[in-house]
Amino acid sequence: MKIFSAQQIKEGDAFTIRQEGISSAALMERAAGSCYRWIAARYSRDTPVLVICGMGNNGGDGLALTRILLQEGFSARAVVLKHMEQFSPDATHNFTLLHQLAPDEVQILEQGMFVTGLPAHILIVDALFGAGLNRPLEDWPAAFVRELNELPNEKIAIDIPSGLPADSLSLPDAAVLRAQHTLSFQFRKRSFLHPEAIPFTGAVHVLDIGLSRTWQEATHSQYHTIDPETARSLYRPRQASGHKGTYGRAMLVGGSYGKMGAIALSTGAALRSGAGLVYTQAPSCGCDILQATHPEAMFLPDGEKHIVHIGNTNQATAIGIGPGMGQEPETAKALLAFLEQYDKPLVLDADGLNILSGKEEQLHLLTAASILTPHPKEFTRLFGSTRDSMFQVELGRAKAMKYNLCIVLKGHHTAVLLPNGECWYNTTGNPGMATGGSGDVLTGILTGLLAQGYPTRDAALLGVFLHGLAGDIAAKELSEEALLAGDLIHYLGKAFLSLR
Repeated sequence: MKIFSAQQIKEGDAFTIRQEGISSAALMERAAGSCYRWIAARYSRDTPVLVICGMGNNGGDGLALTRILLQEGFSARAVVLKHMEQFSPDATHNFTLLHQLAPDEVQILEQGMFVTGLPAHILIVDALFGAGLNRPLEDWPAAFVRELNELPNEKIAIDIPSGLPADSLSLPDAAVLRAQHTLSFQFRKRSFLHPEAIPFTGAVHVLDIGLSRTWQEATHSQYHTIDPETARSLYRPRQASGHKGTYGRAMLVGGSYGKMGAIALSTGAALRSGAGLVYTQAPSCGCDILQATHPEAMFLPDGEKHIVHIGNTNQATAIGIGPGMGQEPETAKALLAFLEQYDKPLVLDADGLNILSGKEEQLHLLTAASILTPHPKEFTRLFGSTRDSMFQVELGRAKAMKYNLCIVLKGHHTAVLLPNGECWYNTTGNPGMATGGSGDVLTGILTGLLAQGYPTRDAALLGVFLHGLAGDIAAKELSEEALLAGDLIHYLGKAFLSLR
C-alpha cells in the first residue's frame, strides 16, 4: 500500500468528490460513519462518549460522529474549542446539524476553558486537529491537550492524534495527544510507522472511506507498506519438477569462539527459507555445534577461533556474512579482501557491517545486488547520527541511492530502502522479536531467498515480511515474552503457508 503525504491525501479527497459527484460534507459523513462502525463494534451503548472537537475539518468529523452516535442510541456529547474565529464550512454544516438534533449535547469552550473532573469510564474521542496541522500546538490548545493526557480515560484519535505531524515527527517537548487507538482514514500516515509516534497513536486502525482507486493508482509515492497483498505478489511457489539444484546454494559466513549461535541461527533460517543447498563457513571450533544443530548444512572450516579467510565461494549463489563473526584484525582483513573480488549477491550484517564502520567508501566494493541489514546503532556507526528515526530513514535512502545498494534498516517497522529511492515499511512483527538473534535469522532468510533467484528487491521485501510474520504467529502461540529467535525459524513454515 502506498503512503501519501497530508497534501496528497487532501488532493485525493478533492479528486474523489469530483469523480463521484458528491459534496465534501458527504465524504465527511462517510468518514464519520466508518468511525461510528468501529466504535459500535467494540463498545456497548452504555459507554458514554465525549468528543473533543476543533473548528476545522477534523472537528467536523467529530461533530458528525457525535450526531451519529446519538442517533444510534449512544450517550454522546461534543465540546468545541474556539481556537479560531470561524468554523470550516463542513464543520459549520455538522455543528448546525448536531445543534438542531441535540442542542444540550454540544458546547463551545472559550479561550482558557478546560475539561476537568471527567469520570474515568467516559470514552474520549479526539477530533481537535487533523493531518493538515503543520506546526506544533501552542498556548491554550497545547495546554488543553496536556490536560487531556493527564486524564485516565481511554482515548481514541480520529485520523491522527492532535499535535502529531503526518509527514514528520514531533519535537520531544511538543504537546501531542496520547491515544490508545487511532482511526486513520484510508491510509497510514508516515509518522505512524516510526517508534517515536507509538506512545501517541497506540494501535492504528486503517478505515476505508472509499477514496478513489483511480487516484490511488495514478498518484506517485516513494513510500509504501509491505502488506500481505505485496508479499503474495512476490512469493514464488516451488516447481513440481524442481530439485535441490533448482533452488540455489546459500552460503553463510560468520561465527567465532563464544558466538557460534549467531551463525547457527542464520544457517537454520536459510535452510527453512527454501535454499536448495546451504553451506556454513565458520571457525573449526564451531564444527560440532553446526553439524549437531543443522546436519542438513555442509560445514566449511576456516581458522580456529575466528575467520581468517573467506573462500570456497565459487559454488555459492548468494552469500550472507557477519553474524557472530567478530572484528579481529585478521577477520577484518579477510572481509575487505573478499569484497574486492566478489561480484555476486551478498547480505552483509552484524560484524560484517561493524568492520566497515568508519570505512564508508568501501561500500563502493559491494555489487548492486547487495543487501545491508543494520539496526539503528549499526547504521549510525556506518553513516552518522540523525535527529530522529525519520531522518535516519531519509539518510538511508540517500546512501542506498549513492551506493546502489538495498539497506534493510531494522526496527519496529523495518524500512527497506532501495537504490531507486523507494522506502518500504514492514507491517509484520512484534515486541517479542526484540531478542538476541532475531537479526541473524533475518540474514539467513534473505540469503536463502537470494540463493533461489529472487531479485534483491523482492528478496528484501518478502524476507522482512516473512521474518515478522513468523514472529507474529509464534507470539500468538508462545507469548511475546517467551519468544526466542530460534522460534522464528520454526514458524517460518506457517508464514510461508499463509502466502498460499
